[in-house]
Amino acid sequence: MAAVDALRAPDARVAIAGVSGSGKSTLARRLSAALYLPYTELDALHWGADWTPRPSFADDVCELLARERWVTEWQYRAVRPLILGRATVMIWLDPPFRTTFRRVVSRTLWRRLRREELWNGNQEPGIRHAILHREGIIRWAVSTRNKYRNLIESAVRTRPDLVVLRTRRTREVRALLAAVSTTQD
Repeated sequence: MAAVDALRAPDARVAIAGVSGSGKSTLARRLSAALYLPYTELDALHWGADWTPRPSFADDVCELLARERWVTEWQYRAVRPLILGRATVMIWLDPPFRTTFRRVVSRTLWRRLRREELWNGNQEPGIRHAILHREGIIRWAVSTRNKYRNLIESAVRTRPDLVVLRTRRTREVRALLAAVSTTQD
C-alpha cells in the first residue's frame, strides 16, 4: 500500500482533510502515536481566549511546517496552501454526512455538559449557539458538508506528487491504522 509506505517515510508530513466530525483530530492523534509523528492541532494554534483568532496563527503554522515530520489537520483557508505545499501525504476523511452530523451533535453536547476546556480556555458556547449562530459548529457542519470535494481535486491538480488516500468508512480508517501498526519495525 503506497499510503502506508508514505506514512512510514522518515520525512512523513501528513495533512488530514475532512469536514467537522469526520475524525481528523482523532486520526491525527492515533497516527501520531503509531508512527511517532509530532501532532499539532490547528484549532489550538488558531483560537485564542474568548474564541478570538490568535494573531500569531500563520507564523505558528509556518513554524510547525518547517519541521521534518508532522501530522496536522488540513483546515483554515489562510494556511491550507502552506500545509499543502509541505505535506507528503493527505488523508481525506469523507464519511457520509449522517455520520459526521451525529458526531458533531454528540461531541458538542458532551463537551458542553462536561464544560470541557477546548483551546486556550474556550468552551463550547452551548447548543443554541451551535445551531443558530452563523458560526455555530452544528450549523457550520451542515453548511460545509460538501466543501472538501472541490478542495481535494484542486490539491491533486496542484500537487500531483502528493499521496492522497480517501476513506469513506470507519473500517477503512481502522484498516489503515492496523496496516501502519503491523508494519512497524
